[in-house]
Amino acid sequence: MSGLRSELDAAGITDPRLRSSYRAARELNAVHGRTYYLATLLLPRWKRPHVHALYGFARYADEIVDDLDSTLTDEAKAQWLRQWGNLFLTALATGSDEVGVGVDGSGAGSVGAGDAGVLPAVLHTIRRFDLPVAYFEAFLTSMAMDLTVTGYATWDDLMVYVHGSAVVIGLQMLPILEPVDASAEPYARDLGAAFQLANFLRDVGEDLRRGRVYLPQTSLDLFGVTRERLATGVVDGPVRRLLTHEIARARELFRSARPGIRLLHPTSRDCLWTAFHLYGDILDEIERADYQILDRRVSVGLGRRLTVATPALIRATRSRRHPSTS
Repeated sequence: MSGLRSELDAAGITDPRLRSSYRAARELNAVHGRTYYLATLLLPRWKRPHVHALYGFARYADEIVDDLDSTLTDEAKAQWLRQWGNLFLTALATGSDEVGVGVDGSGAGSVGAGDAGVLPAVLHTIRRFDLPVAYFEAFLTSMAMDLTVTGYATWDDLMVYVHGSAVVIGLQMLPILEPVDASAEPYARDLGAAFQLANFLRDVGEDLRRGRVYLPQTSLDLFGVTRERLATGVVDGPVRRLLTHEIARARELFRSARPGIRLLHPTSRDCLWTAFHLYGDILDEIERADYQILDRRVSVGLGRRLTVATPALIRATRSRRHPSTS
């Protein structure tokens, strides 16, 4: 834990309760966000706890929607998410640091880092960087959509969901990453969307088994693919052409976002370059697997992650300046 202590010390976080909350968020990141966590290690120590906090917020909401006890109905999950979100938004609006535990009376604090475990760190990070509440409201709206919406008719409809589920996360991170130019924002938007599309494509089969499809219906119709066809797990010509089409669309967003990385402070660039390459590699892995992703989940191997991250770590170490913790 000496590494964590040095991060919290560098960030000027001394309150024991806050340190415990940031520790909970870091644990969520380390356990669930392999690529994300690896990239975070390339940041200066003082930035890392705040990135962990924002990841922890997003991950815990995702836990409510997707990964909790399968005996819970979507209606029960929606109530849980709504109560948890209201708990957070109320604390943010009132300036309170106090958050409850077990908001639905059935052990809400027992999964992962838990709601009260993560929220003090999130509230602290939001206030330190003056992050707009609207970003978090949009995120919670998209998470709620996962419990009621099973598909998206058009690309524009899907992008409404992506705005809340991913674009605003890029915008939340931006102040922590220290843009050196005001024009960085649209690139952050595109990068958040690109990361999300890569995840959608990797998880097509898994999401389908949850009853959701994050590919526009217009794209399915274009290639004559139905949900039933996807559910067979057979990657035939039409399915392969559909995935090729959506991969090309994702790569265009990666290309659009790329110039924005140079608009960040030098101590943040290697983190973003690493995430950029490793999320982009998901698309390469799908192609390498001949698009056989309906019954399995491709991943970027440890060797590749280390190949990308190791030189980035050397560069990041050289570029770091002594940070302010005020």
